[in-house]
Amino acid sequence: MRFHLLAERTGMPMPEIGVAFRDVDAIANAWFARARLHLLGLPETALADRALDARIATACERWLDFLAPHRRVASEILRGKLWPPHLHHWIPLVFDLSRLVHDLLDTARVPGEGTLRALQEIGLTLVLLATLRDWARDRSEAQAWTKRRLRRRLAQARLK
Repeated sequence: MRFHLLAERTGMPMPEIGVAFRDVDAIANAWFARARLHLLGLPETALADRALDARIATACERWLDFLAPHRRVASEILRGKLWPPHLHHWIPLVFDLSRLVHDLLDTARVPGEGTLRALQEIGLTLVLLATLRDWARDRSEAQAWTKRRLRRRLAQARLK
């Protein structure tokens, strides 16, 4: 993504975009922040009477569904952040991933503290990374393939 292309597609002048966003990475971060707020807005009623792994899956799916209309762009953003010469993106990306995992666990109302919580975070991080890899190449209707694989991984992970 480039500012001049964004300006052409949106009809906004480049200086106006530059005032709102310091760089293209800031645009990506703002978009992922909107996805985070969408995740946090998951109604508690959507989780009622569900097993723990189903609650986590529901939260993950809500986040992925928000990003889905622009999955190709989201995938390109993440690949760009992981590009080896872009070391300056790696550390913030680790913190962003950690916050997302915490948000998913909190949104899904997953109890846990201390060592248990640390294990839950590690397990969900591994599940989420594998799921993002699947999601980036999923072409199924409504991301059905990714969602099946996510639910299978969560069932196997047994995040108590």
